[in-house]
This record gives sequence, C-alpha cells and structure tokens, in this order.
Amino acid sequence: MELDPHTPPEGRYQIHSLYFDDQKDTSVDTTNSGLSKRYKWRIRYYGDDLSYIVLEKKEKIESRCHKKSCRITLEEYDEIISGNATDLIFETDKKLIKELAVDMIIHNYEPKVIVDYERIAYVEEITNVRITFDLKISASYEIESFLDGDYQRFYILPSGMNILEVKFDEILPSYIRNIVESYNFNQESFSKYYYGRKIIDSYIR
Repeated sequence: MELDPHTPPEGRYQIHSLYFDDQKDTSVDTTNSGLSKRYKWRIRYYGDDLSYIVLEKKEKIESRCHKKSCRITLEEYDEIISGNATDLIFETDKKLIKELAVDMIIHNYEPKVIVDYERIAYVEEITNVRITFDLKISASYEIESFLDGDYQRFYILPSGMNILEVKFDEILPSYIRNIVESYNFNQESFSKYYYGRKIIDSYIR
C-alpha cells in the first residue's frame, strides 16, 4: 500500500479535533451503551494549517460509518464557538453549519473536549481500502486554545499503545486480511471522543 498522498515528508501528520456534545452528554452515553445509531459533531484541522478547517458530522449505523463535512472559515469558527446559532442559520448558506446550529439551539450542543493525535495512513485506491495508525492520542479541556495548540494534553492510552484501523467499503482484499489476522490483535470499538472525556474526567476528579 502507498502512503496517503497528503502525508508530509516526515511520514505522519497531526490531527486536531474539537468535539461537541449536548448538556446531557448524549454522545458519551450513546457510545458507552453501544447504541446502533448515533452521531458526533466535530471541527478539525491538520498540523498547523488554519487555512483548511472542516466541520464534520460523523454518523454511525451498526458497524457502518458515514461522514458529512464542509470547510469553514475562521469567522464561521468564531461564530460557532461563541454559540451564535441563530445568527449562523441566517448568515450562512452551508447546510451542515445550519444543521449544527439547529442542534445548538434545540439540544444545546457546545464544545466539550479537544482530541489530538498523530496519524500514519496507507491507501489502496483500486478497492478503496485505507489503513491508519493513530499514535500519541491525547485530550484537553482547554477549548479556547484549540486553534493555537497551546494546551495541556492528557494521554488516553498507555505509552507504546496505538490504534490500528482498517477501513473499506464492501470487500477487504484477502492479502490485507491475511496480514491483519496474522497478528494477535484485539478487535474492539474505540471512540477517541469517549475515552478523551473519560480520561479528562478522571484527572478533574
């Protein structure tokens, strides 16, 4: 497999995500309970590049994931973080921002936690297979510093422990399946948002 074409020369890139939840922490609870249909809101950027910021709604039904996304400006980011949901609905023509604004008004969605990690990504374009290694996964509650990266981080996993994820559409080629199955991995569901909230709560208490 080839490295993701967006990978910088050092072979890995950094991902910064700001996750939202409502006052009842519905996204935490639905993840913990394993509810078959659920979704999460997040804002994401890569490395130090603030020229490319995206709003994403990640939906999960059973074991299948679907992601909707749109690019947002720094001004739109500020409006979202400030909680100006009503203004957003009338000022933007981006459907995904309007959808988030409705959740902010009806369900009181707001930023909850930052999740950072480094990613090494490989792709197999013919069958659309993507394999990622996520390293140094950390969380922070210092929401106001999300864009400048200057915040305290709490690591979610023990040192040396990483996440391997295999993403594919309908068919996983046998040569890839054989490699993955030749190792004694434990397959499990892993939500960076859920464990980020969990580790932060443990430090705060």
